[in-house]
Amino acid sequence: MQGDRGYLDKVKIFFAECFLLGLFILFMRVEHIIGILILIFGMGACWYIYDKLENVQISIREILKREKIFSMILTFVILVCVPIFLKDSVYLLNLCIWAGIYVMLATGLNYQIGSTNIVNLATAASYGIGAYTSALISVHTGISFWLVILIAGCASGFMGFILGLPTLKTKDYYLTLVTLAFGLIVYLVLNNLEFTGGPNGIGDIPPPTIFGYSFRQDLHIFGMTLPYHVNFYYLVLFLASFYTLISNRLYHSRVGLTWNAIREDEIAAKCVGINTTNYKILSFVINCFLDGMTGAVYAHYVSFISPENFQFFLSVVVVTMVILGGIDNVFGVVFGAVLLTLLPEKFRVFQDFRLMLYGVIVIATLIFRPKGLFPQKLRKYAEG
Repeated sequence: MQGDRGYLDKVKIFFAECFLLGLFILFMRVEHIIGILILIFGMGACWYIYDKLENVQISIREILKREKIFSMILTFVILVCVPIFLKDSVYLLNLCIWAGIYVMLATGLNYQIGSTNIVNLATAASYGIGAYTSALISVHTGISFWLVILIAGCASGFMGFILGLPTLKTKDYYLTLVTLAFGLIVYLVLNNLEFTGGPNGIGDIPPPTIFGYSFRQDLHIFGMTLPYHVNFYYLVLFLASFYTLISNRLYHSRVGLTWNAIREDEIAAKCVGINTTNYKILSFVINCFLDGMTGAVYAHYVSFISPENFQFFLSVVVVTMVILGGIDNVFGVVFGAVLLTLLPEKFRVFQDFRLMLYGVIVIATLIFRPKGLFPQKLRKYAEG
C-alpha cells in the first residue's frame, strides 16, 4: 500500500512539473501582447484559486515532503532540458541566463532583508566589485576563471565586512541610507579610476574554459548543435542551484535561527547571549561573497562591463524581487526573481516606465500581499 502511494505521488509530481514546463515554454514563446495578457490573467486566476483552497495546499505540501528528493531531481532534470526547447532562439536563452543571475543575486540578498531584516541597497556595488575584480585579473594575468570567480567572491566578501562595520552603529532606515551611500561611492570610484577603464569600462574579457573547451563554442550533444549561450545557461543553473541549496541549509541551521531572532527583536537576542554584531557582519559577508561570484559570471558572459551596468537601479530591482517573492522563503525569492526578469521583457512597450513599474509592484505587494506571494514558512520542530 505504501509503495502504491509512493508511485502515485511520483506520477503526480511528474505530470505537474511537465505541465509547468509546458506553461513556461509557452509563456516564453508567446510574443503578441494579447496572448501574454491572457496567459498572465489565466495563471493569476489559477494562483488565486489555489491560494483559497487550503486543503489542496496541505495535500501538495505532504506529497512534496514525502517525495522531496524525487521532486528536486526531476526539477533539475527539467531545467537541464529547457535549452533543448529554446535552442532556436538566442534571445530566449539569454533571458533564461539573466533570470538565473537575478536568482543568484536575490538569494544572496535574502540573507539580509529576509533573514536578518537588514535592507541592503548596495547589491549593485558588491556585484560590480566582483565583476571588475574578475575582469581585471583575467584580462591582465590570464588566471583561470575557476580560480578568479573565488577571488572575486572574496573581494566582495571583504567589501561586505568593511560595509558591515559602520552599519553596526545604525539601524532601520539609517542603516539603509549607509548602504545606499556606499553603493553610490563604489559607482563613482569605478567611473573615475583609470585602471578600471573609467566610463569606457573593460572589454575582451575571456570566457571560461574547461579542459580546453571554451564556453563561447557551440555545444554539440546527442546530434544537436546548441548555441554557446547554453554553456553559460548550465553554469548559471549549477550556481543558482548551489546558492539555493546553501540558502535552504542555512535557513534550517543555527545561523538561520539566530538571524531570525535578530530580525524579530535585536534587544531580546542580545539578552539571551547572541552576539548580534558578529551575526550581522556574517550576513553582509555571505551576501557580498555570493554577489561577487555572480558578478564574475556576468563579466565573463557578456565579455564587456562598464560602471553603467552597476547603477543603483539594479539594487532596487533585486530588493523588489525579494519582497515580491516572499522574504525568508527560498522558493519565493527564486520565483520573484524569475517573474520580475521575464515580465519586463514581455512588456518592452513600457521600457521607459520600468523604474516606476517596480515601485508600483513594491507598493502593491506591501498593501495587498505584505508577506509576498510565498510568505515565509513557520519553523517546525520535532517533539522530544
